[in-house]
Amino acid sequence: MEKQNRKGWLYLLPAFIFLGVFMIYPLVDVFVYSFEEGYNSASQTFYDTGMYNYSYVLHDPYFLQAVKNTFILVVITVPVSTGLALLISLALSSIRPLKELFQTVYFLPYVTNTLAVGLVFMILFKKTAYSDGLVNLLIHWFGGSSVDFIDGPYWAKMFVLCFYTVWVVMPFKILILTSALASVNQVYYNAARVDGTSRFRIFRKITLPMISPTVFYLIITGFIGAFKAYSDAVALFGTNLNAAEMNTIVGYVYDMLYGDSGGYPSYASAAAILLFAIVLTITCINLLVSRSHVHYS
Repeated sequence: MEKQNRKGWLYLLPAFIFLGVFMIYPLVDVFVYSFEEGYNSASQTFYDTGMYNYSYVLHDPYFLQAVKNTFILVVITVPVSTGLALLISLALSSIRPLKELFQTVYFLPYVTNTLAVGLVFMILFKKTAYSDGLVNLLIHWFGGSSVDFIDGPYWAKMFVLCFYTVWVVMPFKILILTSALASVNQVYYNAARVDGTSRFRIFRKITLPMISPTVFYLIITGFIGAFKAYSDAVALFGTNLNAAEMNTIVGYVYDMLYGDSGGYPSYASAAAILLFAIVLTITCINLLVSRSHVHYS
């Protein structure tokens, strides 16, 4: 038995080395950098240690704007995308003919390049010297006034960003939920129909509890993915996200490292640790909530 245990740990050793080198060590390194004030990556020197980097980041209006944008994005896109994906998956599961075709159509946005989708959205929403965009044409058709969704008011830009994010992430959720619905034992449904149970009650008492682990997985990964959003905003508003007031926390970290205001790895490290703490806290809260709402069969 002891020999088998040693053999098992030997098989796991490459994975442990990979995690240690590419995940644990960088996290520890960033944590150390976040306390080194005035760190210079070229000379590998700093002049003091303390909490100044965190104080600077937490008082930086660009960071506060990025936190606001990220939280709005998370609060809106995660429940909306998950709910819509569940409704579409239920519809697909009830359609026998051409089911595979519809699944392929819904999954296409997921395998399309993010920047390419962003360009399409710019064409739909951006006002130019020659056109107000397709969306504004529809607004005019219903008697409304045109809105500049790309360079206009904050709420319009946030609407486009949320809409774009939902569009990009929803195909993956549809695929996962469709698979989860297909795995539910039909015996439960047959027994419920014999008792004359309504469709809504079947969904609430059978379908939702049976697929709750999958829904919980999508919510957790959705929160993490939304907090890491950056390329979505770049695809719509360009690289100068601070000027557009549409930066995210990850975008702020990138700007501190490589952007026009770059060259501040200590500030970037502090912001990255704050992001890690936020994601970890929300994940733990979700895990606590899942204990009473997720049913593992």
